[in-house]
Amino acid sequence: MTSGRTHRPIGIGPRLREALYGYGFVILWIVGFGLFTLVPLVQTVLYSMNQVTVQATGIELAPVGWANYSRALLTDPNFVQLLIEYAVETLVSVPIILIFSMIIAILLNLKFRFKGLFRTIFFLPVVITSGPVIRELTAQGATSVPGIANSAAITEFLAQLPSSLRNPIEYLLTSFILILWFSGVQILIYLSSLQKIDKSVYEAAAIDGASAWEAFWKITLPSLSTTTIIVAIYTIITLSHFSENKVIKYIYSNTYAVGGGIGYASAMSFLYFFVLILLLAIVYLPSALGGKRKSS
Repeated sequence: MTSGRTHRPIGIGPRLREALYGYGFVILWIVGFGLFTLVPLVQTVLYSMNQVTVQATGIELAPVGWANYSRALLTDPNFVQLLIEYAVETLVSVPIILIFSMIIAILLNLKFRFKGLFRTIFFLPVVITSGPVIRELTAQGATSVPGIANSAAITEFLAQLPSSLRNPIEYLLTSFILILWFSGVQILIYLSSLQKIDKSVYEAAAIDGASAWEAFWKITLPSLSTTTIIVAIYTIITLSHFSENKVIKYIYSNTYAVGGGIGYASAMSFLYFFVLILLLAIVYLPSALGGKRKSS
């Protein structure tokens, strides 16, 4: 006699199979992150707490506790000044890049001839802003307009500003070409998000009598809110690891300097990383808290 029960074959369930497929796709990234990011990160933490001496026989570590961090924050005025300038310049640059990228993306989303050519033109700086090319352009002054800040009218205008606003405004006037140079990827991200907005929403708004300006503020801009956060985070990270960043160049210069060392450079790197995380939190947390309030 049969019991009437159906026996399921023993095997991997669909949920476990999907999880294994997912881990299979990301396993290379996990291994790469562990070998090339996590291990050097832990090693850098160890170096930052020691006086590192490179000898012919190897690397010698002499524990110094938090001395490298206190030296960078309390003794080295150049590093602190560079950190402040980096934070201010980043907070000034990011809104300009976001606004410029959004405007260009909206224009490129319109129907006109040679649209693909213009998209290529705006993305072209991304291809060349790396390595010796951007270094040579910066050395030749092609990424800035220093003569603007030297004119009599601009000099008088800057002199009337408070000291806290003088440096950001001067940076904006002299480096706006370099700022706009970082807008290629941002334009593509905005463009892809614009193409995902359902056109029937605009048609319904037009039937109800909404103008193009009202459609932008009530349809386009709210639809791009999540994209704007992503673009802002991407822009901050891009500006932070730019090869011509003054903080990064200063850390490099102290790595094997007589008065510096690998331990001191490692401590400065973590302080720089902390400021970067703080800037990302300033951008991300307000939107996250606003989203929780709307959901509740």
